[in-house]
Amino acid sequence: MGALAKIFTWWNGATVGTGLWTRLHGEEVGKDDAGNVYFRDKKNPVRRWVIYEGSNDGSRVPPAWQLWLKGTIDDLPEKALPPVRKFQQEPTPNLTGTMAAFRPDGALGSGKVRPASTGDYEPWIPE
Repeated sequence: MGALAKIFTWWNGATVGTGLWTRLHGEEVGKDDAGNVYFRDKKNPVRRWVIYEGSNDGSRVPPAWQLWLKGTIDDLPEKALPPVRKFQQEPTPNLTGTMAAFRPDGALGSGKVRPASTGDYEPWIPE
């Protein structure tokens, strides 16, 4: 991404204003596996925010960090939460608008035909 595009876009990482605010008032507290960086205000630690690596999409923030951002837990996730268990799956971002999104039978792009009606439907008719 070019420098000019970085100045004028808000959907890919931080804007110039957010970057400046973060440098002046923010304290970096952690980074997740996706590269998102988490901050809290130096004077008011209750104020928290994230600088995304890539597109700004809240579903790309892992659940543990969501808890921290919303103030549900005070400590950082690795301190406040129990270790990940074997049966737990990795969270997935919102896939709407991508080729991996769920498409029911009969939807455009699903490649499947909707099943025929079974004839057991009776529309409601108001009296």
